[in-house]
Amino acid sequence: KVDGDYWGLPTAVRSLALFWNKDLFAEAGLSGPPETLDEMVEYSKKLTKKDANGSYLTVGFAVDTDGQDHHWWREVLIRLYGGQPYSDDGRTVTYNTEAGAKALKYVTDFEATHKVGSNGFMNRGQDAFAAGQAGMVLDGSFRISKFSKTEGLNFGISELPGHDGNRFNFSSYWVNGISSKADGEKKAAAEKFLKHITSDEAMQLWLDTVGELPAKPAVALVEANKSHPLYGPFIRGLSYANATAFVSEGPQRQSLIDAYDMVVLQGADPASALSKVAKAEQEVFDEFFED
Repeated sequence: KVDGDYWGLPTAVRSLALFWNKDLFAEAGLSGPPETLDEMVEYSKKLTKKDANGSYLTVGFAVDTDGQDHHWWREVLIRLYGGQPYSDDGRTVTYNTEAGAKALKYVTDFEATHKVGSNGFMNRGQDAFAAGQAGMVLDGSFRISKFSKTEGLNFGISELPGHDGNRFNFSSYWVNGISSKADGEKKAAAEKFLKHITSDEAMQLWLDTVGELPAKPAVALVEANKSHPLYGPFIRGLSYANATAFVSEGPQRQSLIDAYDMVVLQGADPASALSKVAKAEQEVFDEFFED
């Protein structure tokens, strides 16, 4: 809604949660998911399995910088360590700080220090988890459908681990609108369809069949959904989530990918790597706002 006019109607929202393999947890003597960042590391160590040559058979945590981990680093970890990724007006990169470096180190340490995962293991984190070769992976509720249909995969979902008594999450919001070029029967059909997909019934159906979270609080926040073992962690996470006002998600996603590779593959210090990607990302911001 801009200046009193609707340009689109909300259809869905998204957040992150931790998927964990119940069978692998039981084998490792773990009774439930980690509640804190420290526990996440310790659990990952217990879940990791390697062959005689040191190659991974099972990773404790499936690091996936090209997946949802860039959201986790930006809007969750940086904030958990006391920082803020961007200025309030969304024009300035503000993660080139001690908090940002700590957040980057936390992510890279899974591979570089703890040796409990490898970025891109089995191509994507979701693939490793679906194959039963990852103890934990971070993903969105839209992945519930795939994992639920994966034969033999016994998994649970929990809210993201916190730190020092704090919790944060990432959220994104989706809208549908009608083109200004639509007219006549096509416009009438579009209005009818938009009315349907923004109805309570359609949003609940989308949640039940795909896992997309309802945009309407009246649907999302009913007790059955808030307490649902699969949807609940995502819905509860919305109450402490922050959305990123992306200028261009591709280049901004690349910030974590590049920083991670600098640290893990090139041996760079996290603070040094962060300084380089922050400068590059600020150039993306400056170019956008100049236009």
